[in-house]
Amino acid sequence: MKMVQYYPCKNARRGLEVWVEMFHELISIKELIWRLFIRNLKGKYKQSLLGVTWAVIMPFVVIGSFVFLRSAGVMDLGETPVPYPLYALVGLTFWQIFATSMVVLTNSMVSSGNVISKINFPKKAIVIASLAEVIFEFVIKIILVVIAFLIYQESISWYIVFLPIAIIPLFLFSLALGYQLALLNAIIRDVANIVTIGTTFLLFLVPVLYVPKKTGLIGLINEINPLSNFVCFLRNLVFGGELLIENYLITSVISILIFLISWRVFHIIEPKIAEKV
Repeated sequence: MKMVQYYPCKNARRGLEVWVEMFHELISIKELIWRLFIRNLKGKYKQSLLGVTWAVIMPFVVIGSFVFLRSAGVMDLGETPVPYPLYALVGLTFWQIFATSMVVLTNSMVSSGNVISKINFPKKAIVIASLAEVIFEFVIKIILVVIAFLIYQESISWYIVFLPIAIIPLFLFSLALGYQLALLNAIIRDVANIVTIGTTFLLFLVPVLYVPKKTGLIGLINEINPLSNFVCFLRNLVFGGELLIENYLITSVISILIFLISWRVFHIIEPKIAEKV
């Protein structure tokens, strides 16, 4: 008789074999992720009068506010290499990958509580499907950016060809934090509100709507903040500005490591999620 080793929790095993299983599982649930993404998208815009237009309206509201503050002399946002609205739009497009991911992914498990409690399936599919919503809105915003370049008659740098690869670490970093925040929000509902407030405050600590500072406390925060490295590097890919490749690579490697750790932790806790949601 063949002996089978018993594990109290199958997902908590160690070794390379578990990682292989995790990758195989990810491939096997790709159709489930797609169906959840379509379901979420239809549910989000089904009863919305403006639909996906909201993905375009919100950046304009934010940028319009900062254009007014800049022209009124209330805030010193620095001298931009291109017209300020275009500079702010590109920065905000990349920033909202992170900001939107934090809000959507944090609420993903709670919003699907009924499904989780009734059906047994890999719960990570819910979080990844929510990230797919963010990617969908990002594509819409990229189209808006292209239109803005045409209006201002500015040229896009050839560096843009590297964007599809360069942006992957930012998505992985967002997904890594999203995994853990989704778990925490399933236990403590206040997490969703904290994340919303936190991302709003964090916007002012990342050079999204202003030129990166070189001195002072804000300058130090801009230098050590990984989100600053992502936003500045990706924006410079579009405009053809200075590319701090070393900073970007360090930030990317750290982000990938954080993602792998977060993915593993989520995989271990996953079987107990239904009890908490």
